[in-house]
Amino acid sequence: MVSADAARTAVGILGNVIALVLFLSPVPTFIKIWKKGSVEQYSAAPYLATMMNCMLWVLYGLPMVHPHSMLVVTINGLGIVIEVVYMILFITYSDGKKRLRLLLMALVEFVFVAAVAVSVLTLAHSYERRSLIVGTICILFNVLMYASPLSVMKLVIRTKSVEYMPLFLSLASFCNGVCWTIYALIRFDLYITIPNGLGTLFSAAQLIIYATFYKSTQRQLAARKGHSVVGLTEVAVLSDTNKVDGDHQNGRAPDVGGK
Repeated sequence: MVSADAARTAVGILGNVIALVLFLSPVPTFIKIWKKGSVEQYSAAPYLATMMNCMLWVLYGLPMVHPHSMLVVTINGLGIVIEVVYMILFITYSDGKKRLRLLLMALVEFVFVAAVAVSVLTLAHSYERRSLIVGTICILFNVLMYASPLSVMKLVIRTKSVEYMPLFLSLASFCNGVCWTIYALIRFDLYITIPNGLGTLFSAAQLIIYATFYKSTQRQLAARKGHSVVGLTEVAVLSDTNKVDGDHQNGRAPDVGGK
């Protein structure tokens, strides 16, 4: 019979692997952004929320805040590096006004986390109090991270298209939420159960919405592609017509067969 501690450890390790997949899930989105040279209608909210969430959990896992939490520090430290890379790409391929706004938002996040760290380490003088303060803040921003893809929901409903809704991010968030909820329920931990339980529900809602508008999105993309082909054909026909007219005006017979 597997003990509860062994099961919890195994689920925790799996949770770390899934968390890494969650951090890497936006890679297909950023490949599209890089190829198009623009962020278009994509939202930076999920990446800003995840970066904030990772910074706070790193603070929570520090030995002077919550000892014996090195796995929390390592996975979220890696998450910070990945999210910073995403934000650099997002800012690079945004227009002027949006670029400035994103820079200011990222700066506010760093200042906020630094302020929390200084306040907790100087005003709270026990591990329990520091863990309580930082853990509570982590819950709030963990929930925001899971809910952040919903920021594009207004666009999805208005356009009936999920073209700019990152599927891999929603799917990875769902798997991550399920895994860490199970982890928290094996040996009940309220601080982990609340954000990941809610995160599972938010992610499930995103997947349901994606499935609802998937077919209409494909129809829109096919129609757009068809219009593009028709446009190119019209340009080619117009070019050939102009060439024939020019030949007649110059007293030459039009070329046949490209000779």
